[in-house]
Amino acid sequence: MQAEWEKSVTQKRLVARDGTGIAYETLGEGDRTIVLANGLGGRLYAWTPALEALRHDYRLITWDYRGLFSSDSPRSMRRLGVTDHAEDIVTILEAEGVTRAVFIGWSMGVQVSLDVAASFPERVAGMVLINGTYGHTLSTGFQPFVSIPFLPKRLHALLEFLQDHKGLATQLARVSRYSEWPLYLGMRVLAGKQAKEVSPLLTRYLDDVLGPSFPNYLRLFQELDAHSLYHVLPQIEAPTLIYSGKLDMLTPAFQSKEMARRMPNAEHVPLLRSSHFSLLERPEIVVPGIRRFLATRARY
Repeated sequence: MQAEWEKSVTQKRLVARDGTGIAYETLGEGDRTIVLANGLGGRLYAWTPALEALRHDYRLITWDYRGLFSSDSPRSMRRLGVTDHAEDIVTILEAEGVTRAVFIGWSMGVQVSLDVAASFPERVAGMVLINGTYGHTLSTGFQPFVSIPFLPKRLHALLEFLQDHKGLATQLARVSRYSEWPLYLGMRVLAGKQAKEVSPLLTRYLDDVLGPSFPNYLRLFQELDAHSLYHVLPQIEAPTLIYSGKLDMLTPAFQSKEMARRMPNAEHVPLLRSSHFSLLERPEIVVPGIRRFLATRARY
C-alpha cells in the first residue's frame, strides 16, 4: 500500500558538472528546504517516520548518490568520492533555486553533509546528523569498544577482492539476503511494536543494497574510509544536532561524541536502545527533536 507521502514525490534528473546523470526527488509544501542525505544503500523510504511530520511545512529534497540506483556511474571510479556527492547536491540546489537548506544526514549522509558545510557553509542553515562519523569509516566500523589495528587493511583487501571477482560478489549479495531475519529480530528488540511497520523498509533496503549497484556500493565503503573532516570540524559553525545509537556497530557512538566535542555549535544526543537505524527505532525521540531543532536553532 502506497504511503501518503509517496503520492506527492516528483522524480527529476540533471547532469552534474562532470557529465554524470543524477536522479533526485522532491516533495513537500513549505518555503524552507530540507536536504535528506541518504545512507549508503538507503533511499527516500528510509526517512518514512520524518516525512509525514515534515512534508507539510518544508520542502524536502533527496538524491541517489552517483553510482547508485537511478543515478549514473561516473566515467571514472575516482569520481565516487564524498566531495563529488557534495558537489552534486549543491548543483541540485542551484537547479531548484535554493540558496540555503537544513541538511539531515544518516550514515554516509553525515559525511556528505559535513563536507557541504565545510566547503559551502553559505548553503547550510543547520544539520541533523544521525548514526554517522566524520570519516575513516573502516578504521572505526565494527569496532564499537576496542580498536583492532589490522582490521581496516583486511576490510580494504576484502572489498577489492570482491570488486575484482564479480561472480563471488553476486553470490555474496544473494547469501546476504538471509541477514534480513537477524536484522528484523534485532529491530524487534530495539523498536518493539514499531518493528512490524519497519520490516517492509528493511526489505526495500536490502533490495537496494544487494541489487545492481552492489559493486559501486563496495567501492563507496572505501571512499568513505578515505574521506575525513576531523581537522576542519572546529571551523564548521552551522548549528548541529547529532544522534547516535549506543548499539551502533557500524558508526560507533564515540564518533558522534567526538564530533560534538570539536564542533562549536553541536549538541549530541545518545540513544541507549538504538543501533544504526535510530530514526526507525526511536522515532518518538528523533522526530520531535528534529522539529525542535528546525524551530529554534536552524538559521535560514
